[in-house]
Amino acid sequence: MRAAIYARYSSDMQSRTSVEDQVRLCQKRIDLEGWQLTEVYADHGISGATLSRPGYRKLTEDARNGAFDILLAESIDRLSRDQEHIAALYKLLTYRSIPLVTVAEGEISELHIGLKGTMSALYLKDLAQKTHRGLEGRVRQKRSAGGVSYGYDVVRTLGNDGMPTTGERVINDEEASVIRQVFGQFASGRSPRAIAAALNLQGIDGPRGTAWGASTIYGNWRRGTGLLNNELYTGKLVWNRQRFVKDPDTGRRQARPNPPEQWIVEEVPELRIIEEELWNEVKDRQTEARSQIIVDRSTIRSERARRPRHLFSGIIECGVCGGGFILVNKHQYGCANVRNRGTCDNRLTMRRDSLEEAVLDGLRDSLLHPDLVAEFVGEYQREWNRLRGEENAARQRQDAELQKVERQIANIVTAVKNGLYSEAMGEELRSLEERKRQLKRTQPTAPEPPRLHPGLAELYRRKVTDLRASLNDDALKVEAAERLRSLLSAIRMIPEDGRLQIELVGELAAILALGQAGMQKSPSLATEALSITLVAGVGFEPTTFRL
Repeated sequence: MRAAIYARYSSDMQSRTSVEDQVRLCQKRIDLEGWQLTEVYADHGISGATLSRPGYRKLTEDARNGAFDILLAESIDRLSRDQEHIAALYKLLTYRSIPLVTVAEGEISELHIGLKGTMSALYLKDLAQKTHRGLEGRVRQKRSAGGVSYGYDVVRTLGNDGMPTTGERVINDEEASVIRQVFGQFASGRSPRAIAAALNLQGIDGPRGTAWGASTIYGNWRRGTGLLNNELYTGKLVWNRQRFVKDPDTGRRQARPNPPEQWIVEEVPELRIIEEELWNEVKDRQTEARSQIIVDRSTIRSERARRPRHLFSGIIECGVCGGGFILVNKHQYGCANVRNRGTCDNRLTMRRDSLEEAVLDGLRDSLLHPDLVAEFVGEYQREWNRLRGEENAARQRQDAELQKVERQIANIVTAVKNGLYSEAMGEELRSLEERKRQLKRTQPTAPEPPRLHPGLAELYRRKVTDLRASLNDDALKVEAAERLRSLLSAIRMIPEDGRLQIELVGELAAILALGQAGMQKSPSLATEALSITLVAGVGFEPTTFRL
């Protein structure tokens, strides 16, 4: 009889000599029976729940080719821990008239396959539950359940029992600086791809020492992956976002999200890297990107979105049919419905640079109106005074409460000195002392008076004059364009007397209305081919006016 042996151990935590031990036991049985060993199939550090094992695949292939007459293993669970897989192997061996023998169970029959297969499957399920329980316990202790996020280092110390501790982390200052840089640049309008390219040019290693990529930064917001979605940076340890199930066809694990009520969340303020305000700015930008990305007037998934190539791409629309105004050639904007469907009669076009120049010049001239500058300075001071007034009132209330608590503490101390003491007085004193500590911790400091630049009006005027240059500055144009586009919901191109009239729609119109309201005579902003009208967003008055 030509005999073959199969041996396997599951993980790197087990000894590699486990395979040698299994082979030695099987060899004793072969020698006892007088069989001849022809092949040893082995898999090292691979789970028995998968078929993706080189030794196991070679075993089944040789069984089909009749390379051996009998198969030996230490036990059935060495061959597989999956009921379906062990049953399929038994069918194959039975069809080829190859007996399956194990040292633990002897010659295997259908009864062994049913019972041992069920026991192995239950063992895997029980092991998974115990592992999950252990990891949850570690998270409840505010420690890592496995893996270390970028921005942190593992702390390796010995516990009181002499055993090494696991899951302890501290902030890596160098990597934390990179994280703050990534969050700040994304919040200011830069794309993940541009941020990744800049980090690679600086020679900064990404997580696990690899190069940076857009997906490393943006990740998947639903699963909490990627730098921008890691809540640990805000001092929150979130675990159990997802579970894994095995694809029966490929044997690979697939992630499935868990409902939020199953998440485990622990506060770890000592691990905070990103302040709440910056985190919220990033989340707001991600939400806006997912909800407002429009290409050719139809919504697409955010991960397939592209940044607008030009300053006003995607927000220009035809004033006749409401369709998009797109680049019909390299330089000219025209109605998409004229070009693609022939359903609109607005055949006028405009050069892209002429449109951008006209809008920016119009904004510049309106923003330079002195009434607008004065209104800006006055509104700033009024808002500052209002906020300071609220803070002063809150501080006065807190000071009054603190004085009251201190008087009550003094009264109790005096009573104790006079020989009056009870258990209730002790509890009250401890409660008052705790309240006093809370008030002192949260006591706000007096704000400094506002410091306005003495040449604020001139500085404002100079910045506005250089508006076009700022939008073309590599260091500023991404953020400046992002903010400008956020104030404009649409740019309508309306044909009138053989030329295109540009109508701006959005909050920017209401801002410019401040200067417009104080003008005795509206200055004319017109070129050879266009004029401009501004329309305020919903809730603003006046709703329309001309520059």
